[in-house]
Amino acid sequence: MRITFMGTPAFSVPVLDALVQAGHEIVCVYCQPPRPAGRGKKPRPSPVQARAETLGLPVRHPTSLRSPEAQQEFAALDADIAVVVAYGLILPQAVLDAPKGGCVNIHASLLPRWRGAAPIQRAIMAGDAETGICIMQMEAGLDSGPVLLREALPIGAEDTAADLHDRLSEQGARLVVVALAQFDNLSPDPQPEMGVTYAEKIDKSEARVDWTRPAVEIDRLIRGIAPFPGAWCEINGARVKLLGSRLAEGSGVPGTHLGGLRIACGEGAVQITRAQRPGGKPLAAEDFLRGYEMPESLS
Repeated sequence: MRITFMGTPAFSVPVLDALVQAGHEIVCVYCQPPRPAGRGKKPRPSPVQARAETLGLPVRHPTSLRSPEAQQEFAALDADIAVVVAYGLILPQAVLDAPKGGCVNIHASLLPRWRGAAPIQRAIMAGDAETGICIMQMEAGLDSGPVLLREALPIGAEDTAADLHDRLSEQGARLVVVALAQFDNLSPDPQPEMGVTYAEKIDKSEARVDWTRPAVEIDRLIRGIAPFPGAWCEINGARVKLLGSRLAEGSGVPGTHLGGLRIACGEGAVQITRAQRPGGKPLAAEDFLRGYEMPESLS
């Protein structure tokens, strides 16, 4: 198939690779423009742009697709279909209608649960037992289109957002290749009205740990936003990121250090398995504690 690919972050790269390996013709790659990054704040291409250029594919990174000129350029590609995964721009109706087969989206949730910006994080934070991938025919609403294929993925007791990100990315890459191979025979399944939830973008104000909350909530928060923006607390006056955890035995006044990196919560306790000091690298709990004196209580 002649495919226009639309994606920006690292999550999208395995999908682009899978489409190329499956023998599809990528007529153009759309991604977000390069952003200032690093100490020098020089424009840095997105992971998708970098990969596309390595593969020798044409790249466009418009700041909007709302202008008639941008829409005409998109339509002129004469694509059979557009594959969209974490692109980052709203697609106007003219863009959705331009490819012969429309636009399909790879969404990292079991729709209609967790439509929106942060489905991986919100699934962990809500304590969901599973998540998955939906290949969805796009329409004007937010992740509201009919589903072509879906596949579930269990969420492990210690899975972080980073863990699920990588597994779901590979799952989406595999599933979209299957969907395109069967495209003419797939029956779009409209999403039910019941069970719709929205995965709001993670706000940094959510990241500070409140040790008076139950351990199960704190554990889900830590795992759900690791590595970014990363849950945090103050230890010895420094803001320490907590990047991995599991539920643990023990109790005490919330915030009490129970030994190792086991911390009492409002109900129960949490074992921190990975942490990062300011300016330092992420470390396993035993390495974080080596030569480091923990206070009696955390804030």
